Amino acid sequence: MATPLSPAARAFRVGHAAIAAAFLLAIAYVWWCALTGRRDLKLKVAVAALVAEGVAVGANRGDCPLGGLQDGLGDATPLFELVLSPRAARRAVPVLGGVTAAGIGLLAHRAR
Repeated sequence: MATPLSPAARAFRVGHAAIAAAFLLAIAYVWWCALTGRRDLKLKVAVAALVAEGVAVGANRGDCPLGGLQDGLGDATPLFELVLSPRAARRAVPVLGGVTAAGIGLLAHRAR
């Protein structure tokens, strides 16, 4: 049986999940705007946040930059492994990065 998480690790996991959900919503919003032609401040914020996250993940060699903090709190289970198989979880970041890049690329293409 696994050791129960500390209150700090549980709180961090909830915060980490909220951040991940916000990024998933940002990806969906980028695609919505790319497909509908909508352009607004929320789109600019979503693109900026996704680009910043991509830079942070790239600087961390493809891993979530919060993973080390999570490990330090005693939570060794990667966030995506809470909802996906280990194999699918390892592929989630590159796949989501590709989906994001494609959405931003479509935005740029349609802006011309």
